[in-house]
Amino acid sequence: MKRIFSFILPAVLAVAACNFQAEAQQSQKTQYRVFGVAFYNLENLFDTLNTNGTYDLEFSPAGARQWNGHKYWNKIHNMAYAISQMTSKTTPKGPAIIGVSEIENKSVLDDLVNDPQIRAWGLQVVHHDSPDRRGVDVGLLYNPRFFRFESVENYTLKIEGYDSFRTRDQMVVTGILGNQRVSVIVNHWPSRIGGQEQSSYLREAAAALNKQIADSLWAADPNRGIIIMGDLNDDPDDKSIKEVLNAKKKSSQVDAQGFYNPWWSLLRDKGIGTLAYKGDWNLFDQIIISGNLVSENAAEAGLQFFKEHVYNDDFLIDPNGTRQGYPLRTFASGMWLNGYSDHFPVEVFFKQAVKPVVKK
Repeated sequence: MKRIFSFILPAVLAVAACNFQAEAQQSQKTQYRVFGVAFYNLENLFDTLNTNGTYDLEFSPAGARQWNGHKYWNKIHNMAYAISQMTSKTTPKGPAIIGVSEIENKSVLDDLVNDPQIRAWGLQVVHHDSPDRRGVDVGLLYNPRFFRFESVENYTLKIEGYDSFRTRDQMVVTGILGNQRVSVIVNHWPSRIGGQEQSSYLREAAAALNKQIADSLWAADPNRGIIIMGDLNDDPDDKSIKEVLNAKKKSSQVDAQGFYNPWWSLLRDKGIGTLAYKGDWNLFDQIIISGNLVSENAAEAGLQFFKEHVYNDDFLIDPNGTRQGYPLRTFASGMWLNGYSDHFPVEVFFKQAVKPVVKK
């Protein structure tokens, strides 16, 4: 019996050692933090004061929309509710960064972030008055728990031979997301008024300015992450994005200082868009990321893109009439719908490895 026991004991110890090693390996699995970066066209978030002449008159109590305090605060409440729903198990406090467009001034964003539905997030506002003739700007909201603001610069789009051209400036906000420096370029590119082909050159010029900005940022800091976001008024496969920005459909095709556009297949393969017109869907609202933020090129402890999402929840969808299934907007055919926006919001998610926790 002694001989048998002396043979079995080493085997038992070996099995126990293997089990311990497996448990140790399991306990050291990489842990991740997750950060959301979103964009939302807020569809004419104007105050009720006429400070911009003829166009602003429309968004005043005396204007055609009879834009009064009741409608304004309902709009603020609705937009805040929509933003409050942009949460997940890994991002319970909402996006770290939210770019916005079609806002009149800083005061409307101050009212928005102070709405009780999102006030506890402590969102901060970055805003700049653009030369746009309609009086609308882009802006950025950020949660200082997750994003440490460093600087902002604004770039005016100028078109050669078109001296009277005015549109929204491109806002570049730089800071630390997680532990990586990123610059976010917030856009609202020129519209398709007059037709897509006739106005394409304007958006191509806007894309060229984005590319110029990105190149200058990388010249100063080659490792910086760059995020292009906005209502681009073009789809992922239009010339401005596909050719001028050269934003790739597949992340494996992207160099560290190139761009990846994760929205291609969502629109063309799945038919998911962010706005609709005469039965056709477009995905104008995009967040395009630099190659050094995709897993193939990202630093081991850097931000790594892993998912994109269009928020097309039921409460954001018009249930009635000819616009059934479209985004539930604030006005349609001159009638106040008390809705949200004619665009759905979008968000991308990044993960970042943190030091593994070893269980004892």
